[in-house]
Amino acid sequence: MKLFDDIKHTLRKLEGLSEVFALACIYYFMWKAYYRPLESFHKYYGNGKYILAGVYALLVFFLFLYCDSFKYGHMKLSDVLVSQWISLVMVNFVTYFQLCLTANHMLNLLPMLALTGIDMVLASVFTYLFTVIYHRFYVPRRMLMVYGSDNALALKGKMDTRADKYRIVKMIPSDAGPGRLIREIQNYDAVVMNDVPAEVRNDLLKYCYENGVRTYVVPKISDIILKSAEEITLFDTPLLLIKGKGLSPMQRFAKRAMDLVLCGIAMVPGAVAMCLVALAIKLEDHGPVFYRQERVTKDGKTFQILKFRSMIVDAEKDGKPVPATDHDPRITKVGRIIRATRLDELPQLLNILKGDMSIVGPRPERVEHVEKYMQEIPEFGFRMKVKGGLTGYAQIYGKYNTSAYDKLRLDLMYIEKYSLLLDIKLMLMTLQVMVRKESTEGFAEHQNTEPFREAAIAAGEELIGK
Repeated sequence: MKLFDDIKHTLRKLEGLSEVFALACIYYFMWKAYYRPLESFHKYYGNGKYILAGVYALLVFFLFLYCDSFKYGHMKLSDVLVSQWISLVMVNFVTYFQLCLTANHMLNLLPMLALTGIDMVLASVFTYLFTVIYHRFYVPRRMLMVYGSDNALALKGKMDTRADKYRIVKMIPSDAGPGRLIREIQNYDAVVMNDVPAEVRNDLLKYCYENGVRTYVVPKISDIILKSAEEITLFDTPLLLIKGKGLSPMQRFAKRAMDLVLCGIAMVPGAVAMCLVALAIKLEDHGPVFYRQERVTKDGKTFQILKFRSMIVDAEKDGKPVPATDHDPRITKVGRIIRATRLDELPQLLNILKGDMSIVGPRPERVEHVEKYMQEIPEFGFRMKVKGGLTGYAQIYGKYNTSAYDKLRLDLMYIEKYSLLLDIKLMLMTLQVMVRKESTEGFAEHQNTEPFREAAIAAGEELIGK
């Protein structure tokens, strides 16, 4: 199995490089046919043309890498394809202006548009081919789930949605005893541990590590905090330093500077889009354009978040928050469009310029939600070590109806791994999320997770022979 994994990883790297090489070749031939004959590019009849192609290949490689565009089979085919298409549009946009700067005048845009179309077709072929290869040779591992609570069983339902990668064939409670747990582990290819008590988990982890058993662990809050700890090796006893201060002053300054620059740039096309959306809202029902709501940000401070109104006037007359469902009658016709395209969030550019929010960060929650979550999850306040954001880890990797605890874990992963490069990556990946329906889906009407939990428990009891 280890040899197969090594071969698989090598093959996937070769697949990615071959796609980048093919895209660079297409660019080279398009440039050679339509741009090199121009007088401005006569000096590129030497080796300079290879430098141009090399720069293009590097742009494609790093954007694909940064936007998870090489994850054939790991991600859904549609997700990889959208990621590649968005990356190629950005690469060709940058490349076009690079060529214009080199030529010292604006060039004909049509060849670059044609190149983008050809790139998208080629990317579709490569992505489909490599995904088929992945699923043809990848056999899902037989997995054992060790769970510590009934709620942990819900993870099986999530993993079952990717039956091509994960196949949990048995579930067993963590209190079954160390002897039985180890005997069960020996019969499977991999182990999933969720909400397992620390002492039991430590013993199982050591056993799996010693015997080379692939292990998937759902991290606890303390695990995420430890992951970012600074290693101190001044003594013969290793130490891990946890500061728990959030971002450093220099990081906060750089983040704020990037917010101002990018928001200032985005306001140019954004102002036009906002005017059109505002006009559409006003024409539909003559009600107010904006919807203001009190939200909580860094250090528990509150502010008025701005959104375009997507629901009927007085949708929450009694003042109590009612989550929107997929077919909520309160959502207006214009509202359905701007919610699906995320245009309702555009006014938050003003919140960012004002300093209430950042472009990237944990999504600021409503005051009543924070009070409720703090009672249920005392650690929920940890996510308020940074400003709330327009987008973030939980918005990209989660869904609208992801549980509060899972959102907290995702937000803490962002805070503890923070860097400007991570912010840039999340901004790029936000473009992909905007076209994925599942990221915007609301709560199902009369949603109730209890039947699913009971079904999961029943399935677990049946599988472990209770």
